[in-house]
Amino acid sequence: MNPYVLMILLSSLGLGTTLTFASSHWLLAWMGLEINTLAIVPLMAQHHHPRAVEATTKYFLTQATAAAMIMFASTTNAWISGEWDMTNMSNPIATTMLIAALALKIGLAPMHYWMPEVLQGLDLLTGLILSTWQKLAPLAIIIQIAPAIDPLLLTTLGLTSTLVGGWGGLNQTQLRKILAYSSIAHMGWMIIILQYAPQLTLLALGTYIFMTSAAFLTLKLSSTTKINTLAMTWSNSPMLATTTTLVLLSLGGLPPLTGFMPKWLILQELTKQDLPLTATVMALAALLSLYFYLRLCYAMTLTISPNTPNSAAPWRTQTTQASLPLSISTTIALGLLPMTPAILMLTN
Repeated sequence: MNPYVLMILLSSLGLGTTLTFASSHWLLAWMGLEINTLAIVPLMAQHHHPRAVEATTKYFLTQATAAAMIMFASTTNAWISGEWDMTNMSNPIATTMLIAALALKIGLAPMHYWMPEVLQGLDLLTGLILSTWQKLAPLAIIIQIAPAIDPLLLTTLGLTSTLVGGWGGLNQTQLRKILAYSSIAHMGWMIIILQYAPQLTLLALGTYIFMTSAAFLTLKLSSTTKINTLAMTWSNSPMLATTTTLVLLSLGGLPPLTGFMPKWLILQELTKQDLPLTATVMALAALLSLYFYLRLCYAMTLTISPNTPNSAAPWRTQTTQASLPLSISTTIALGLLPMTPAILMLTN
């Protein structure tokens, strides 16, 4: 892609998200979401592959549907209350429609069906943008309107997403689909705690972005998209295989890695709110996710590829990819747990 075009598209992505962050008027927030969607569509279809074009079409249709629902709900709310202000959500029907539309935007279960299919059709860097940056604007709106949303609806969305995200990833062999289900599960963790401690939602989002960035950049570096090609990673780069294993375990939420911190604090907060059953279901759903991360770790570190390739041996191949983003995101994804007290002081 032409670097000037790429720069314009990435700037538009940033502009759309910033516009939504800064707005208190529904029309401005909607405009930011639309700029975001229109900016990522050319990035998704840039390879002109039938699979990429199909994924782009599916993404565009779901996002357009969600945008139309947001516009309809905000207009309904303005018609009843006489205000376009985002904090004044007085109509329960409009609020429910809004949360349904925003759940469709970020891929919360049961509106998640587009997410694995779309992510499977994209290249890894565009998939990274879709899994991280594209979640920011809708989540910012959800956080703003959270006090007006029915708590039972938020809890149901959160529980369903963590269960579907864990269950759906069990039988997958494609790494991008596994990361899509991982994204759905992590969104569930963020949504379930939103009504009790919004700062923990932001903490979970931050750690999720760094862990997912480390996972996607590693797969990009090793040009891997399927589980069976993961077995080649150890012979190509033992150090990369080691750090990737730790990043996957961090995504699963194992101590003493960064991923344990948000899960631990969220379960603690749910228990404080006298919701032991919800906390137990969330912890058990995390075990489902942990199983498929362990499956990836096993394929990467404890198996050796059974087939001898006829091509030249890919030992220590030189890469053109910048390693600084990968090293920074990996370091943050592995080593932030000792910083928990400091992070808690900043969030309280």
